[in-house]
Amino acid sequence: MAYPFAAAEVLTAVDLNAMIGAPTQNAQTGTTYTFGLADAGKVNTFDNASPVTATLPAQATVSWPANTVLPVLCLGAGTVTITAAAGVTINGTPLTLATSKGGSLVRTASNVWTFIPFSGGVEAANFTNTATGTYTEDGIDYKYITFTGSGSLVIDRAGECKLLVLGGGCTGYSAGSTWAGKGGYSVRGTWQITAATYTVTIGGPGAVTANILTQSGNDTSIGTTFIGFGGGAGGTLSAGSKPSNFNDDITGTSITYAEGAVVSVTANRGQGGQQALNTLGSEGVVVVAVKV
Repeated sequence: MAYPFAAAEVLTAVDLNAMIGAPTQNAQTGTTYTFGLADAGKVNTFDNASPVTATLPAQATVSWPANTVLPVLCLGAGTVTITAAAGVTINGTPLTLATSKGGSLVRTASNVWTFIPFSGGVEAANFTNTATGTYTEDGIDYKYITFTGSGSLVIDRAGECKLLVLGGGCTGYSAGSTWAGKGGYSVRGTWQITAATYTVTIGGPGAVTANILTQSGNDTSIGTTFIGFGGGAGGTLSAGSKPSNFNDDITGTSITYAEGAVVSVTANRGQGGQQALNTLGSEGVVVVAVKV
């Protein structure tokens, strides 16, 4: 006999032991699944290398009892996305589960459910773009994407990410004066990002304009929230006045960004123009890294 029990059914010792003991598993290995009454109270596990879609059907399809609980756990490399059938509302996040992540779906009203994650910690964000690469830091695996040209970043799961947003460098100027280009300004650190499609705009270097010593670099941005401002309009040639090297290991390798150029421009992103008349700086960059 299986839960939920019907009126007038007689429970045996086996039934009661099953209720009190550890829950059984409903092990699923396919890429699609629709929950049913027999899954209530079991740990519904999903193990597939490809993405999995688990659908929660409506009350008209399945007569869900009040307060039904459906535990869910992702065991495979493929993410599990919990979807609601037409007419069903699922409150709570995240509904896209990475490996070893899970939670419980709790029926709170007819066709209304709440997802309660097993962990109360901050979930990692996820992007659906093709990753530029992967790396490991402090035993944690990350994937990252690097934008050196404008495009779109698709975040399908809100949460925490590492972020580098760097503006373009300004034009350089010397010709007997003491002015040269400075590197771009940047945003760097760990951020909470919401699920959305973000327009990524990579800022270029400042324009070359006659009779103007230097032109500031252009801003780099992700949507309207994360902005790396373009490089300022020049700086003195003395070493102490140059912007500090921007060292970052967001991709697992130490990279120098936003270095003020005095002699020549290198491939560093956001770098200002060299000690020469109307020399262009370099463009900005965006790097986003998330746990996998």
